[in-house]
Amino acid sequence: MTTTTMPTERRSAAPATRPARSGPVKPRWTFAGTATAVGAVILAALWLVPLLWALDTSLKPEPETTRAPITWLPEAPTGDAYRSVIEQGDLIRWFLNSTVVSILVTALTLFVSVLAAYGFSRTTFPGRRVLFGLIIAGILVPPQVLIVPLFQEMTGLGLVDTYWGIVLPQVVAPVMVFVLKKFFDGISRDYEDAARVDGASRWRIVWSVMVPMSRPILVAVGIFTFIGAWNNFLWPFIVTTDPSMMTIPVGLANVQGSYGLRYAQIMASAVLGGLPLLIVYALFQRHVVRGVGDAGIKG
Repeated sequence: MTTTTMPTERRSAAPATRPARSGPVKPRWTFAGTATAVGAVILAALWLVPLLWALDTSLKPEPETTRAPITWLPEAPTGDAYRSVIEQGDLIRWFLNSTVVSILVTALTLFVSVLAAYGFSRTTFPGRRVLFGLIIAGILVPPQVLIVPLFQEMTGLGLVDTYWGIVLPQVVAPVMVFVLKKFFDGISRDYEDAARVDGASRWRIVWSVMVPMSRPILVAVGIFTFIGAWNNFLWPFIVTTDPSMMTIPVGLANVQGSYGLRYAQIMASAVLGGLPLLIVYALFQRHVVRGVGDAGIKG
């Protein structure tokens, strides 16, 4: 008895078909999106024009800066304005002073603000609400109001014409405490409970749990603090009399006062003073945007 085997048929896999789209297809460019893009370009141009004009003026010969009608591009670009500003002042020393002061102010402000914000967010003590209300009220107090008592205090401590005399009054930042406190409020307490179960102290929880989870907002706060300390003119101007202790804004203002209204040199001073800030912001722009966004979501 013979058996016959039937040939097996191979089934060909049918090509996968995409599901049909339901509803109308949205256009790639909408009116709202186009209007937003155009508005962003206009705002960017309005922000960039003064910077480009300062750079353009700083490269002009001095007689050309007052010529009428005004021209945009210099006929004979020159770096004489930058050379004059550098030669008439101790620019390298002022840059060093500004760097040291800004770094110290940023580090101490972050340290103090993190501890204060964690205390208000995670601990309970008598007078907590009243003290936090005073910190909020401190945001409304103009810094100029405290100039006289702060100067008397620095004079009494012998800190005039010192780094600490410039740094210490800038360390207390109520607005940074408020921002970090709101951010800490949005972090779940489960992380702290798990750390306590593992035997972590409150100090360890702050620096090993809260700080790593708050890195974006800390970077944003640090950059804003650095920029504010670098641009601060009034307090370093009051507390320093020695030219070797002046910061960039104070030193360049004194140089400008010595040679009067020379627009090319004034613009060269502005470019030199603002260039480090542009570099810092360009390097950490993503962290600033992310930190501000996270603060808005969690706050």
